[in-house]
Amino acid sequence: MLLSKLRLDRYRSVMSETSIAAALTTVRENIAKSHLEYCKRTGTESRDLPCLIAVSKTKPVQMIEEAYGHQQRDFGENYVKELVEKGKEFDEKEGYGDIRWHFIGKLQRNKVNNLLETPNLECIQTVESIKLASAINNSCQRKGFTNKMKVFAQVKSSGEESKSGCLPGECSDLVRHIINTCDRLQFEGLMTIGSFSHDYQTGPNPDFECLNKCRDQLESDLLLNKDDIKLSMGMSNDYQEAILAGANAVRVGSTVFGKRDYPPT
Repeated sequence: MLLSKLRLDRYRSVMSETSIAAALTTVRENIAKSHLEYCKRTGTESRDLPCLIAVSKTKPVQMIEEAYGHQQRDFGENYVKELVEKGKEFDEKEGYGDIRWHFIGKLQRNKVNNLLETPNLECIQTVESIKLASAINNSCQRKGFTNKMKVFAQVKSSGEESKSGCLPGECSDLVRHIINTCDRLQFEGLMTIGSFSHDYQTGPNPDFECLNKCRDQLESDLLLNKDDIKLSMGMSNDYQEAILAGANAVRVGSTVFGKRDYPPT
């Protein structure tokens, strides 16, 4: 069983204090407002609303079920084992055939085969190296996948040692490898985690600016249309600012599900 009694009790306590439905409504309204402001600032007329990825790591399946019941379909997970377990559990349930799982955590090459066992795995957002891209591609080939696996190239925009991702100057080489060599992968765009400590009173987030510059570089180096390169950036504390900076996907966890409940080590 995926959930311990302790975590289930924690779920009941949290749900007595806050409503996932209300949180989703607020976040969606904020996304729509920020998107409208972005379109006004940039003169963009037709563009899809940014995708809301509800980050459900460490959260029990009951919370995911509640969010799903309020029209949320995209969920993000950081840990391979937890994602595979949740994916299989929902695959066995009735009525969840259109749920979409996004892997947004650090991925080791020796865990790729396990990750690809996840039913309804929509996307891997943390491809940080040529070796990892090749490992995912080879695993997809061995497993006989007929549909290409969607991937984002992760960029270490902040330069922090604690963050994963390729360096901005390596971005074009990584994406070139994905597009030209990995026939079972579909390049979707760029992803960054960025620094958690930026003070927006001092100006725009340099991590978001960095990801935009990487996208511009891809347009120049690889002759790609930058409008086809999605940007996944922004979390609970700054998803609105990320949308104003051009994000096509935002990863929001604690604002939707409440503070994460990590089990004792």
